[in-house]
Amino acid sequence: MISIRNQVNELERCHEARQLALDSYVDALRNLARYTVDLDSAFTEPHRRYLNTLAEEVAGGRPEVLVESRSTLRGLLRTFKDKAAEYLSSLQNQLSGSAQALQDLLDSLAQNDGDHDTRLRSSLNRLREIARSTAARALAPAVLSTVDSIEQDLETSRKEHQLTVAQFQMEIRVLHKRIDDLETAAAVDRLTKLFNRAEMEERIRAQQSGKYCLLLIRAIGFRFAEAHFSTEVMAELAGAFAKRLRGSLPPNAVIGRWSEEEFVAILYSEKAETMNSAKWISEHLSGAYACLMAGKTVRPGLQLTVAALDSSGDTAERILERVGEFLTATQAITARP
Repeated sequence: MISIRNQVNELERCHEARQLALDSYVDALRNLARYTVDLDSAFTEPHRRYLNTLAEEVAGGRPEVLVESRSTLRGLLRTFKDKAAEYLSSLQNQLSGSAQALQDLLDSLAQNDGDHDTRLRSSLNRLREIARSTAARALAPAVLSTVDSIEQDLETSRKEHQLTVAQFQMEIRVLHKRIDDLETAAAVDRLTKLFNRAEMEERIRAQQSGKYCLLLIRAIGFRFAEAHFSTEVMAELAGAFAKRLRGSLPPNAVIGRWSEEEFVAILYSEKAETMNSAKWISEHLSGAYACLMAGKTVRPGLQLTVAALDSSGDTAERILERVGEFLTATQAITARP
């Protein structure tokens, strides 16, 4: 009897400890939602709502929900971090641009308006000297008054001119930045932040033959993720794959998205090392990825076909042909029923 009572007491203590841990977990989720920093309501409010929904779901204590909540929470925090970083970076760029524009305005206002301003002021000083002479004493008050009026108008005109110039300089700076942003965006895939095909082709043509290898990847699963889940899930899957791909390659690797499901990387390494990278990527980057859809974890998958291509002995145009041959061949294989 004593042994049974001890076991019952121990079971009750375990149950109390489990309930305490569960309550603490639920409170932590709700506190995360409550104290989320207010940034852009477009992503802050859904983040709060998803955290509160997750807290309600795990409050029931079902083991399968608790296990799944780990990846869901990780995904929610990762998504909010990425969006917050992008939002803050945008604010920082705007602040830097405004500060630079203000500095340009102040510099412009502080500058001398050139020789024209100097000559005009010299002429006004000469008129003052003439007005003060004995011969022009009768006209002195009228001349001096006119000179002062002209000088005031000149000063006002100078400031307005400098302000206009400063405004033009600021607008030109903004236009240059927009042009630079558009040029950069045109060379980079929007979802993965990798170079696009045109940029990669130019970079391959600019390489020295025999000094690099290419890593060719076909990743099947993006279209299925978009059709089966949503466009947002497909975008998150593409971003997650690109991030893992970057982390799997040397820092000096140049990576591009050749097409929707095709990727090419320029590696400055020997073919044997590139083949090892290809094998590792094929084994570790294939499979399911945890993504979010309306605050819930979904797991779209990717199936990778990876190959290494040595550039030795080939021209850039021939290398581009070989890239096309490999990708076309893998496309035909994966398209078979």
